[in-house]
Amino acid sequence: MIAQTCESAAQIIEEAKIFAGREIRPLAEEIDVTGELPRSLINRMGQLGYLAASWPAEYGGLGLDPVAYGLFTEQIGKACCNTRALITVQTSLLGETMLRFGTEAQKRYWLPQMARAEKLGAFALSEPNVGSDAKSVQTTYRKEGSHYILNGSKKWISFAAIADFFVVIAADPNGQITSFIVEREREGVHTRPMPGMLGNRGAHIAEIQLNEVRVPAENVLGIVGGGFTYIVSTALDHGRYSIAWAGAAIAGEALEAMVAYSMSRSQFGEKLHQFQLVKGLIGDAVTKVHAARTLCIAAGEMRKSGAAEAVDETAIAKYFTSKVAVEVTNDTVQVHGGNGCRTGYPAERLFREAKVLEIIEGTSQIQQQVISQYGLRKYAVKKQEEVRIGKDG
Repeated sequence: MIAQTCESAAQIIEEAKIFAGREIRPLAEEIDVTGELPRSLINRMGQLGYLAASWPAEYGGLGLDPVAYGLFTEQIGKACCNTRALITVQTSLLGETMLRFGTEAQKRYWLPQMARAEKLGAFALSEPNVGSDAKSVQTTYRKEGSHYILNGSKKWISFAAIADFFVVIAADPNGQITSFIVEREREGVHTRPMPGMLGNRGAHIAEIQLNEVRVPAENVLGIVGGGFTYIVSTALDHGRYSIAWAGAAIAGEALEAMVAYSMSRSQFGEKLHQFQLVKGLIGDAVTKVHAARTLCIAAGEMRKSGAAEAVDETAIAKYFTSKVAVEVTNDTVQVHGGNGCRTGYPAERLFREAKVLEIIEGTSQIQQQVISQYGLRKYAVKKQEEVRIGKDG
């Protein structure tokens, strides 16, 4: 990856902040209400390289390191969760995974087009009966000559309604899981939008039906049989890092909304922020937001250095920031009172968007299990070392 200098990375982040304030935040409520992310906005982000912020320049990227990419994601995520979701899917789930496991031909063909927003993708893992138990995918494939035949259904797939291609996770009769690049125009591919979502309403979520879809062998992403161990694990790790920053972003935006409203709204002849209990809510929110951002930065630094514990620390950040986002947005609604329960104010939208983060890219309950195993390994070793040193002394 071509590294950016600190100055240029900081400049990209500042420009993203300005862009988000001018061109994304004013559209956030409309995107939520209409359920559509404007194509003009997507194209503009492609022109700026924002859909490839962490990729090397040779593929149209901005070359941001993990910490800078996180700070960049935060600026977009504060302005609009749906727009940030586009970055999570295109840049993190799909792009980072293809960079690592795609063939040179796949990378040369897909990544530059994705960077320019000429091709949008979707990561097709979840199914009607398969969520957290991702190894149990029921979508199937079989080999016929130089092609693979795919059958099955995918559900809850972000941007599937408008994607030009899908990375589909499927299993053969022996349970061997493989990942395939499936273009929308292939015969037997059908999508159906899923309206009525709690959050991510502008992420064009849809179901995908695959009926005897033929894809050539060169469309295998990674190796045959490596669909879960390599593709899914890598994609979800990158996705969790993006979602960790999404939680910090929503919590930060909610805190700013809470403070602004408390300073403008009066009751009983005083501004809301002057009441002791409201001060308590603000104080807690400030602490939680600062802690969330600190965990994200720490995870980013580990990812930047290639630390062995980076994956686990990313899970911790994702788990914590998603919880913080729910807690802070809940308190933001409370401070807004009745106005927090209707459109026209960002509080209710942020509250809905925050809850989604506790489910996507691994539920909070799954993260607890992952973090627990990490803790059992990490702290048992430390305790054993302390006992050994004590005995030796």
